[in-house]
Amino acid sequence: MTQTIGQILEQVSGWLWGWPMIVLLLGTHLFLTIRLRFPQRKIFTAIRLSVTKDKGAAGDVSQFGALATSLAATIGTGNIIGVATAVSLGGPGAVLWCWITGVLGIATKYTEGLLAIKYRVRTSNGEMLGGPMYALERGLKMRWLGILFCVFTAIAAFGIGNTVQSNSIAMLLNEACGWPTPLTGGIISLLVALVILFGVRGIAKVCTALVPFMAVFYVVGCLYILWMNGPYLRETIDLIISSAFTPRAAGGGFVGTTVMMAARYGIARGLFSNESGLGSAPIVAAAAQTRNPVRQALVSSTGTFWDTVVICALTGLVLVSSVIAHPDIDHTQGGALTKAAFAKIPYVGTFVLTVGIVTFAFSTILGWTYYAEKAVEYLGGKRWIIVYRVLWIAAIFLGSILNLAVVWNLADSMNALMAIPNLVSLLLLSGVAAKETKRYLWEGRLDEK
Repeated sequence: MTQTIGQILEQVSGWLWGWPMIVLLLGTHLFLTIRLRFPQRKIFTAIRLSVTKDKGAAGDVSQFGALATSLAATIGTGNIIGVATAVSLGGPGAVLWCWITGVLGIATKYTEGLLAIKYRVRTSNGEMLGGPMYALERGLKMRWLGILFCVFTAIAAFGIGNTVQSNSIAMLLNEACGWPTPLTGGIISLLVALVILFGVRGIAKVCTALVPFMAVFYVVGCLYILWMNGPYLRETIDLIISSAFTPRAAGGGFVGTTVMMAARYGIARGLFSNESGLGSAPIVAAAAQTRNPVRQALVSSTGTFWDTVVICALTGLVLVSSVIAHPDIDHTQGGALTKAAFAKIPYVGTFVLTVGIVTFAFSTILGWTYYAEKAVEYLGGKRWIIVYRVLWIAAIFLGSILNLAVVWNLADSMNALMAIPNLVSLLLLSGVAAKETKRYLWEGRLDEK
């Protein structure tokens, strides 16, 4: 029975994340990029705003705190193992398609952040709530679609944001350090429980400290590998570009791939990695202290920039250059390719990779904790939060000791279903986003309330 269910879910997941979803998401990215006059041009302004406190503005956490929580959820094992899988299946060209997807996805993440602030609500105790469900309810009068979004989010969170992450940590520490998986599961459960007791402020504080550390630690490791592979970087870049647009026998240790394979796996990994269009990030963006919707929209857009345009691109360069430099590396399996590439760092390579995956996975749990709780709160109010937290902590422990093939496929399916209501709100409210952008950005009123 379990095997049959697993096969069905695998087929459903494959269909949901097939070309129709890829075209829908990438089409939305492109449409919003053009409609909003390429907000990617303002990325450096956005980065500056992300580290600037908007004093006196309404909100629960700082703009950087909201961004850090969002990045915590999006920067995960997909940035490491996921990119490796794309390279293994789609060839070197998948790296460029992943990068292009990230660049275009900045416009979608911008729009999500804008609508999150535009349609957020303040509760009786002063807390800010927002996200696609509120944009659907208040902007489009489609509360029923907002409810569906929250149902899909609450279910998906147990997969992508919980069990599969704790499983990744437990399996890795068992393999690298010999730690028993139940022990690891218990430690993770306790740490997450301690953090979520303090709500969004507690989650944001931990993420604000953890995200910069884990990102810098991982990036330094990548840069060191690229320095070692320096003589092959020109060949690496040429191979990535040519493989993205020309079917060929890839060479450099790679087998031949088609343009369609490179595009499919690169685009799918980029979309799944940065979550632009998924609808998760605007849930926490709504809690940000910001004086107008466009300021937070710009800050939110940097999440996709850091996640895909920077980190995924670095990972891709590391992997492809490593295969060219060391043709004996097994590049047919994503996990094996990643381990082999980082093992080339003398003495500490495995440690760098282990710390990177553990911190990425743990931060993802924290970020998705907030998303899940706000979805549950929208569905049934705060009275269900305690129950959900108990189930959430229990699931973290179970995820560390169970086989999660079925859970992975269920989570993938729910993620795709999350995206559909969110994309409806983005496309139908794109006029609102354009109007707000015109007022605050195009007309130079970014500092106004």
